Parts: sequence; C-alpha cells; structure tokens
Amino acid sequence: MNALDRRSFLGTSLAAAGVAGTAGLAGCAAIPEVGSAFVRRSGRQLMRGGTPYRIVGANMWYAAWLGADSTFGNRARLIRELDRLQALGINNLRVMAAAEEGPLAHSIKPGFTLPDGSLNASLAEGLDFALAEMAHRSMTAVLVLTNFWEWSGGLQTLLYRATGKYMDMGDPAHPWPAFADSTAAFYANAEARQLYATHLERMVGRTNSVTGQSYADDPTILSWQLANEPRPGGSDAAIARHWDAYLDWIARSASRIRARAPNHLVSLGQEGTQATGGSAGRVLAAHREIDYLTAHIWPLNWGWVTGDDLPGTWPAGRRKVEDYLALHTQLATEAGKPLIVEEFGFPRDGEKLSPAATTRYRAEYYRTIYAAVEQGWRSGGVLQGSNFWAWNGEARAAHADARFREGDLAYMGDPPHEPQGWYGNFDTDAEMAKVIAGHARAAALIA
Repeated sequence: MNALDRRSFLGTSLAAAGVAGTAGLAGCAAIPEVGSAFVRRSGRQLMRGGTPYRIVGANMWYAAWLGADSTFGNRARLIRELDRLQALGINNLRVMAAAEEGPLAHSIKPGFTLPDGSLNASLAEGLDFALAEMAHRSMTAVLVLTNFWEWSGGLQTLLYRATGKYMDMGDPAHPWPAFADSTAAFYANAEARQLYATHLERMVGRTNSVTGQSYADDPTILSWQLANEPRPGGSDAAIARHWDAYLDWIARSASRIRARAPNHLVSLGQEGTQATGGSAGRVLAAHREIDYLTAHIWPLNWGWVTGDDLPGTWPAGRRKVEDYLALHTQLATEAGKPLIVEEFGFPRDGEKLSPAATTRYRAEYYRTIYAAVEQGWRSGGVLQGSNFWAWNGEARAAHADARFREGDLAYMGDPPHEPQGWYGNFDTDAEMAKVIAGHARAAALIA
C-alpha cells in the first residue's frame, strides 16, 4: 500500500455546545436576505456585496442526512449543530449533494440516488432543509456532486451501473493503486458520465421544497463541486492514460453547471499535487475551467507524521505542511485565482479516538493552516479561506470498536469507512473551539 493514500485505504466553544436550537424553517416565512447577493470571483479574490468574502469553514458531509424528515434524519440535531458552528464563527460548510447506492463495501446508505438511478426524495429534501437553515444563519455551502472514493458510492458505483463490474477499496486482491486506477476509467465511460450528468442537472436545476426558491437563484450556494478528490488515477501510467478524458469531463461538467446556475462558482475538489502524481502543471491544467483552486492536506495519511509519535514527528511534518501551502499558493497566484484549503485533518494526541483524548498537536496543526490563511487575508493574496475536516458535534461512536455499521444514525465527520472519532471535532473539544473561534475573529478584524 502506498503510504500517501492511507486515508483512502482505511477506508464551539463549549458554550456553543449548549446553545439551544432555533426554530426550524419548514413552514416558515421567507428566509432573511443574506448580504446583497452571490459570492463572486474577482481575479484572485472572492467577493460578496463589494467586500472580500473570507471563508471560515468546516466539512459537514452528512448535513442532508440529518436534514431528512425520515427515520434516518434528525432535524433537531442539525439545528443544534448549525447553532454550535455559527457560535464558533463558521460561515461556510462543505456538504455532500450526492451519494450513489450500490454494492461497494463501507458506502453510506441511504444515498441520493437509489440503485436504479432514481432520486431519493427524502435525502434531497434533507438537503433543502439544510440549505434553508444555513441561509437563516448567513452561511454558504459548497455542494459536492460525487466522490472519487467509495464511502458515498461515488464514481466506482457509477461505473458499476454502466458496466456491471466494480472493485472495493482495500480489497487484498487489488492492492493500491488498483482502486484509483479502476475508478479513473469513469472519465472515458460515456454511460457512466451520463449518469453523473443526470444527477448534476437534477440537483443544479432543483427547487428547494422548504423555501420555494430555485437552487440556481439561491446565494446560499457558494459553489458546485464536481467531486470529492477526483483523481485521474493512482499510478503514473493510469494518470497519463486517463488525463485527456479527465480534462474533458472537467470542462464539460463545468459548462453544464454554468449554463444552469451562472451565479454560482464551480470548483473541482482536487487535493492538489497529491492527486496528480506530484505534477504542478497538471494541477493548473485541471483548473483552467474552474473558478478557484483547492488544496487538501493530510499529514498522517501521507506519512508526514506518525500517530503514536506526534511529539517527535510533528516538527518535520509542519515544515512539509508549510511547503505544501506555499506551493499551492504559488500555483493559485500563477493561475490568478483564489485558493481554499478545503480539507485539512489531524488526529488526536496518540491517534486516540475518544472525545476525552487531548488535541495538543491538532491545535498546533490548525494554527499552522490558519496562520497562512490570515496572512493571505492581510496581504490580499490568493489564500481566501479554509474548511477543517470535520465537524462531529454531539455524535459519538455507537460501537466499542469505533466502526460505523449500516443502519447507524450517529453521523459524524469521520465517514463510514474510517474509525469514528479519528479526525472530527466534538462539541466538547474546548481547545479546538478556542482555536477555531479565534480564527473567525481574525477574519472579522483584519482590514
């Protein structure tokens, strides 16, 4: 197994934790206006209403699941979690707007699309409710339209629907990078791409069942993201083989979105050079038709630190984090576009999973990311914000082995294929709440 792909293979202040939820929006009057309009790109800046829009964000992939008015949903919890995030100063959430049901192990069910490709109305309405509640709190959303990885079905499931064949991530018979190479065949498969396009058009063209507003006219949506971490392959040979089809998929998908939602931004969801075999040129090429660059940073997964020796390995790991940030800042500057560090995660001390475990080194890691973002704000640079991975809130692992099982409803930021509690921040994480809230204050204070 490639050490750089461990994550894929493995599958608030405290006061905010007690904030009472406000009333839900279902059945209410119109949502208050959020600023003057949509978040726009102006060169290498994000702007809203003529002022810089600074993203102080989190990942909350499961928002639509909580928002569903069904046996698997929990709207009261969603309201509580959004209140906690608002109290911390979070203004942007990265949310899944897709999940493909199929045969892959460790993928979440229910999904947005059922095995026959039809839309799961309950889950789509859950996203409606989540967006309405986010608008009520002046938050914006990045809506992700599929996944390269298996935990939400993703591209491999679309290939299965087109070909009848699939590969499970982590199958010993198909060691890394077989899964990534197999999944990248999606880009050249016309039938699988059409299945993706159908869902894209269905979601971008949707009307919110709670507010009556079309998604295309909703400034709560900051951007549509083509996929979570779409790679052209895992091996160098596969990247070269799939590269042209990958670029074609990006360009055509971006064009579809702009034709239907011209007021929204389009993002790719790529990790950066980690997704392109280390090629900076390929990162720039992949973003030609995209409004802003993204970087995902995973020091433990990429072998930059060791979970059971964070004190000994973090100093060198921090330098690699800073170098990755500097490289992608340089690439965004060259492209003349904004940069968002939209995924960054770090384990608890000792790589423990319990909410009781300390977070000294996670806090240092967040401060490293936030310092770079704040420097970008102060200097008018390309680095416009970040989204930490991820928000667990009041959820707790339901089983002693901290593994998610089909039918579990305690959704948290650690997705179904990963140990529950690995990277997410809980509502009781006072140290992390202090770090996040301090960064949010800086966003408001920096001129």
